[in-house]
Amino acid sequence: MNQIQAIIIDDEERARNTLRTLLKEYCPQVDVVAMCANIPEGVLSINQKRPQLVFLDIEMPEYNGFELLSFFREIDFQIIFVTAYNEYALKAFEVSAVDYLLKPVDIDKLKIAVEKASKRIGNSNPQNNVEALKDTFKTGQFNKIALPVSEGLLFVEVPDIIYLEAEGAYTNVWLNNGSKILVSKKLKFFEEILDARPNFFRSHRSFIVNINYLKKYNKNDSSLLLDNGKTVYISRERKSEFEEQLKLNKVTVGL
Repeated sequence: MNQIQAIIIDDEERARNTLRTLLKEYCPQVDVVAMCANIPEGVLSINQKRPQLVFLDIEMPEYNGFELLSFFREIDFQIIFVTAYNEYALKAFEVSAVDYLLKPVDIDKLKIAVEKASKRIGNSNPQNNVEALKDTFKTGQFNKIALPVSEGLLFVEVPDIIYLEAEGAYTNVWLNNGSKILVSKKLKFFEEILDARPNFFRSHRSFIVNINYLKKYNKNDSSLLLDNGKTVYISRERKSEFEEQLKLNKVTVGL
């Protein structure tokens, strides 16, 4: 088993010690080479130790965890954020494909996060993930979403998504350039991620549609014709909710 050199950055001494103890007991492949109480210490240690993995707290005095990233021209180490952030922030981590652990740290989730990081070391560029996460927090809404594909991660603009279609435990993501991307996530995952965007609607157990690409709504058979020529359907129990959603998006007259 290859050793992973790691640094822990957290302003709370107890949190640093607890995480180091958990890693030693449950993730022996992780070698903690430094523990830092603030961002300047962390930057110095990263430059000196060149770790493969950094466990990074977010809420710290003087500098927060995100500001660590501005000290480096290129992020060449994997990051696992350790956070007590709210639900919105957790969605931001999800769509940016950046790993996080909630405080207090759960042992099983710690092992999963470390295993994922170990697979990514040397095989992926964390820079795109981190940039997408930074943009999310800067704008208050994510503009790109990271789709896990066989070669790694594909970042796509959310407005470019026409619709999403369930395929068992997978989801097909259809884009406005005509491409289809098969993603190893259930449709429910995308429903939760996109729930704050009124233009995306779960019309059926098999479909989420982007109303901005709606070409025709046939009330007789509850079908939707999209700009790419695809026809999807609205389940009976969601029909009235869909029509309300159209009104909220201000795309109807006299419905």
